[in-house]
Amino acid sequence: MTTTSQAPNPAPQAPSATAQSTRGNSRRRSTARGRLIGAARRLREVGSIASALASTAHPYMAHIVPMRRCNLACTYCNEFDDVSSPVEIEEMRRRVGHLGRLGTSVITISGGEPLLHPELEEVIRSIRATGAIAGMITNGYLLMPERIERLNRAGLDHMQISIDNVMPDEVSKKSLKVLDAKLAMLAEHAEFHVNINSVVGGGIASPEDALTISRRALGLGFSSTIGIIHDGSGQLKPLGNRERKVWDEVRRLTRRSYSRFNGFQEAIANGLPNDWRCRAGSRYLYVDENGIVSYCSQQRGYPGVPIAEYTTEMVKREFLTEKSCAPNCTISCVHQVSYIDHWRAPQKTTVTPGGAGHGANSGLVQIQ
Repeated sequence: MTTTSQAPNPAPQAPSATAQSTRGNSRRRSTARGRLIGAARRLREVGSIASALASTAHPYMAHIVPMRRCNLACTYCNEFDDVSSPVEIEEMRRRVGHLGRLGTSVITISGGEPLLHPELEEVIRSIRATGAIAGMITNGYLLMPERIERLNRAGLDHMQISIDNVMPDEVSKKSLKVLDAKLAMLAEHAEFHVNINSVVGGGIASPEDALTISRRALGLGFSSTIGIIHDGSGQLKPLGNRERKVWDEVRRLTRRSYSRFNGFQEAIANGLPNDWRCRAGSRYLYVDENGIVSYCSQQRGYPGVPIAEYTTEMVKREFLTEKSCAPNCTISCVHQVSYIDHWRAPQKTTVTPGGAGHGANSGLVQIQ
C-alpha cells in the first residue's frame, strides 16, 4: 500500500512508562495453546512455499477488498473513499471461493479499512475454509479486546498495521501515540502473528520516528518491517543521509525480515529502478470491491477480469508476461511474491498496463 507522511513539529517522544511496561508481554501467544497455533501456522506456511516451488499454475497471494470505505483520510492514500458500502457477505464468500478454485495460498484482506465490514470474521472463516492462510492489513483504530478475540476465533493468521509517525499530523493519524494502546491489546490477546510496518522517504521530516516505532513493535513481541515510500507525486527519490541511517538501523534490528534476502528495497533506497520479473496477475492478484482482478492496487482495472471469470490459463499467461511498469514499482508485496520465481521462466511477452496488449484499455493510477 502506498504511504507517505510528515512528522509533527514537536520532537518525537518515546512511549510512556506504562506502555513500556508491557514490553515482551505477548501473553496469549506464550501459552501452550498459543505456541501450538503458531507452530501449526508456520507448518502451513512452509507447505504453501513448497506448493509454490512445485507449481507455477496457481496464485501465491491475493489481496481482496471487502469495502473501499475507510475511517481515516490520509492525504497520500489513493485506496479509499468515505461513501462505499460493504460488499455483501454472500458475494465475498463467492469471491473467496473463486480464489480457492485457483489454488491461492495466501488471501489478505485490505481496503479501505477491513474492520469496518460488519461480517469481517465470516470473510476470514471463508478464507480458512479454502485452506488458504488468512491475513489482514488494517489501520488498527477499531481494535478492542473483544474484537481481537473474534478475530482469533475466526482463524486470522496474520495482521499488519502500518504506523507512519510517532505523533499524528494533518497528513496521517496512523501514529504511535494513538495506536500504542491498541498494540498493547494485541500483545495481550492476539493469537495471530502481528507485523508493524514503519516508513521512511517521501519527504518525511523526522525519519527517526521509524526507529522508535520498530523498537516498540519488537519490544511487544511483534515482527517489524520498514518500507520506503514515494513522494506525493509518485516519484522515487534516493534516501537522504538521515533517512539512510534510520533505514540501516531498523534493518539491523529486523534481520529476520524477508526483505533482507533481496535487493528490491535497496534499489529503491538508492532511487534506482529494479530489474525483476513481475508475476502480478499470476502469483499475485488484487481483487477490488467490485470483484475485478487487477495487477495491484496501483494498476486497478488491468487486466480487468472479474474473479468469477479468472482462469488458470490466465494465471499461466500473466506469469510469462512482462509488465512495463515493473522497473519503478514500489509495491514490495508483489515483488516478494514474484521473488519466489525469480530464477525461472523468463517472460516472453510484454504489456503496458492501460496501453497496448491483452486485456482492457483503461485509465489507471500508475507510479512512474
